Amino acid sequence: MRDKYPDLELEYVFTDSGCELPETYEFLDRIRAVLNISITVIKSERDWESYWSVWKTKSTHQGHYTYLPSPKQRWCTEVLKLIPYENWLQTNYPDYTIHSYVGLRADEKRDRSGFTSIKGNVIQHHPFIENGLVFQDIKNLLLDSGLGFPKYYKWRKRSGCYFCFYQTKREWLGLYDNHPDLYQKAMSYETIIPEKGIKYTWNEDISLQELLVLREAILKEPLVEDNSGKTPDKLSAILAYII
Repeated sequence: MRDKYPDLELEYVFTDSGCELPETYEFLDRIRAVLNISITVIKSERDWESYWSVWKTKSTHQGHYTYLPSPKQRWCTEVLKLIPYENWLQTNYPDYTIHSYVGLRADEKRDRSGFTSIKGNVIQHHPFIENGLVFQDIKNLLLDSGLGFPKYYKWRKRSGCYFCFYQTKREWLGLYDNHPDLYQKAMSYETIIPEKGIKYTWNEDISLQELLVLREAILKEPLVEDNSGKTPDKLSAILAYII
């Protein structure tokens, strides 16, 4: 953006949910250093724990149990990212027409419309989509600039909170291997009460505890050669069973 539109006065912002991976914060520092830019960090006045505590208490008093955020109910994105971003824009630029540039790729799902301002003074742009840039193009940009990829790309394919419900089971296991404390924390938010038929978990078909139990059970089993005479690795065997 800085090279293509040198006449624009750009301000770089990052909406911090407070639940980001450590690698995300490391990458932000790398961006600041390599590109020599300032990045404004926007955070909600209330953190995830505060929202979760209030919601859970309210729902329990009403005689039912809370549900976790999901692709159909992305309330965490709204309260931790979208609303704080809207508040920051209207506080700092209340009388301006704001042009907001968002990095959605051309090959991402188009149901991701991004941010829409309540006041209506924000015009949203998707430069990657407008220029037809797909994953390989973004990869080239990152490598050519000297930034490279965030370290979580070794085991995860997307940015986001450590408990992101869009994670695959492979990525959940990657979280456990790299940040077991965060995995345990995500697991603590799941609600399972068999006698009441209640099960609110990050994955629809398996809880994080069940995923670990299954993983350990498979790790103890001897692996057999396939038809090609090769022995599959343990993780592949686990994933072949649970997905």
